[in-house]
Amino acid sequence: MTTKERYKQIIAWFEEHVPVAETELHHNDPFQLLVAVILSAQCTDKRVNMVTPTLFREFPTAEVMAEASPEVLFEFIKSISYPNNKAKHLAGMARMLRDEFGGQVPDSIEELQKLPGVGRKTANVIASVIYNKPAMAVDTHVFRVSERLGLTTRSKTPLQTELTLIRHIPEHLIPRAHHWLILHGRYTCQARKPLCEECGLRPWCRMYQKNDRS
Repeated sequence: MTTKERYKQIIAWFEEHVPVAETELHHNDPFQLLVAVILSAQCTDKRVNMVTPTLFREFPTAEVMAEASPEVLFEFIKSISYPNNKAKHLAGMARMLRDEFGGQVPDSIEELQKLPGVGRKTANVIASVIYNKPAMAVDTHVFRVSERLGLTTRSKTPLQTELTLIRHIPEHLIPRAHHWLILHGRYTCQARKPLCEECGLRPWCRMYQKNDRS
């Protein structure tokens, strides 16, 4: 099976069986999503969604959050992983949004990465989800699933995976494909025990085919 054929079949399966694929982080506007994605680093979406309602009620905009100290923000997010660092990131991010971007979340991946706590993955999530840009955020799920399926081959870094995926996936599908791979990794192609017998992608999965033959 060629790489082109593998991509074609896997994308077709997702389009048929997962026509709607969206972030599981709860948000009502770009600022809320940015906060939630920063908090979600090395933390589950479920835990983030438990914390953000109170946080957003208290700090609904960048301008309001910019007035809060990291110590104050810490009290709202202390059940999240790495709360000290994330509280500092939120305070710095909100101040920069207020002072340099008029309180608005930028749509440029380059400008997004200027914000404290925002790396390439987070910037790609915002560009993709909010602005529907063909940006592919690569987290541990996307990295793992892409390699297992055979969409990538011995990729060593998230950036290598990102560049390979955007080269092969049609541009208009990239924002959705990001969620296809994340959700597949979260619920089916799990890290420790992939649910291969329940997976509809078995006919085109490189790992399954290899194990099946061995």
